[in-house]
Amino acid sequence: MTGYEALRQFAGWIDLSSRGKIRVTGEDRARLLHAMSTNNVKDLAPGNGVYAFFLNDKGRILADAYIYNLDESFFLDTEPETGLKLRDHLDRYIIADDAYLEDETDRWACIGIEGPESLTTATNLGISVPDVPYGTRSWGSGFAAHVASTFKQGIRVFVPAENRGDLLNRLESAGVLHATPEEARIVRIENALPRYGEEITERYLVQETQAMHAVHSNKGCYLGQEIVERVRSRGQVHRLLAPIRIESATAPEPGVKLTANGQPAAEIASAVFSPALGEVMGMAYVRVQALHDKPEMIVARSEPPVKAFLR
Repeated sequence: MTGYEALRQFAGWIDLSSRGKIRVTGEDRARLLHAMSTNNVKDLAPGNGVYAFFLNDKGRILADAYIYNLDESFFLDTEPETGLKLRDHLDRYIIADDAYLEDETDRWACIGIEGPESLTTATNLGISVPDVPYGTRSWGSGFAAHVASTFKQGIRVFVPAENRGDLLNRLESAGVLHATPEEARIVRIENALPRYGEEITERYLVQETQAMHAVHSNKGCYLGQEIVERVRSRGQVHRLLAPIRIESATAPEPGVKLTANGQPAAEIASAVFSPALGEVMGMAYVRVQALHDKPEMIVARSEPPVKAFLR
């Protein structure tokens, strides 16, 4: 069995240690993160977490992160490409606040256990499984968070970097297979779970991503909130991120257009060939009218024409 098959059918482990990790301390830590992110941090109880976007003043998405309340601090878990960017962004807005940022990326190893049997697997390994999505529980000298990147459920385990080998030995002794980054990416796209840096970038507005679980609608003012509210109130969204499938064994590159009846209908954000499904799975920013009509689409400039469909 491959790591790809393990993630789809049972549980596999993914090395996420390169993800950015920022600890926020100080009396004003909750106020700072609440004012800078799209979700409700002010009312976040210890042991709980949220997924949130960080925006610029034009409402564009600079980064995303899981924000965990570890009682005496908040811990930001973000993409490898955005760790430094997010820290510097937050630091620019600390003026008279009692808030301090520490980059702990190299201090912590992070291993994801994901797949249909991930929670059972983690429990059998003696790993504390949080009760609620985005929740955390202490485990050894680290903690576990109830989040996943390739499947709808999973556990992300944070341990000191020097303990990484012990955790991997425990996983391998239990027969949990390693999934490579490419295997994990295929499963993630099969399950239509977007990733910042690929399907979600600074190019897009919040509503276009359809990841509205990152936004608290009644939290009050935050950086970029005026744009988010304006788009919501006026319904000014012309494209939305949606899963697609393509009748091909070759995945088109990001940026390739899809047409319907000779007119632009969508732009591919990501695409991979799915060994299990026998065709290309992807995500694309689709024009709202095409989402409504669900037409047969064609990969632009493909010869013979390659068909694409919403899924």
